Amino acid sequence: MELERAIRARRMVRSFLPTPVPRCDVDILCDLARRAPSAGNTQAVSFIVLDTPADVARYWDVTLPSPRRESFGWPGLLMAPVLVMVAVDPQAYLSRYSLADKQSTGLGGGEDRWSVPYWWVDAGAVAQNLLLAAVDRNLGACLFGLFDHEPAVAETFGVPPGVRLAVTVAIGHPDDDDDRPGRSAGRTRPPLSDVVHRGLWDGNKGASSK
Repeated sequence: MELERAIRARRMVRSFLPTPVPRCDVDILCDLARRAPSAGNTQAVSFIVLDTPADVARYWDVTLPSPRRESFGWPGLLMAPVLVMVAVDPQAYLSRYSLADKQSTGLGGGEDRWSVPYWWVDAGAVAQNLLLAAVDRNLGACLFGLFDHEPAVAETFGVPPGVRLAVTVAIGHPDDDDDRPGRSAGRTRPPLSDVVHRGLWDGNKGASSK
């Protein structure tokens, strides 16, 4: 699939068939996803792949215990055969920017030196690659956050101290008969002219250069 088609076709799939996704395909998705931009070429984004029924069940047991599942609005999401957590190590960025070629930036001195924490930027780029790679292989995917469950999930799956879990991406074959749009799906995209600012934020928005 060409890139433009994959971008336009991408959507959040919230209901999956239990059909397994071959492990080799998941490895290809992760390999493509990691080829995203990386600040200082730090490459400190990793994946925790849950692709067995037991591991997937452990994830949901932590984040969505049985008593809450009865009222959960997207039961088809729990059928996804693969969950991929995108993890990032902020300390690796401090170490990278303490090296000679980056030391002058001062960014190796601590997380507070980063006005924009680029580990989150890099994790987001990797996650977007993962979503698009799934579409390219005719699979569905849904990205969601761990929020308050992050510490418990990290402990359950042995994530080293200091490594952060940015997002989880569910991957599998869409169940088109059951898939419903999310509550935010009705929000339309603003016109391109509202989001493109040329020259100045308040000046000549979206106008083509001549």
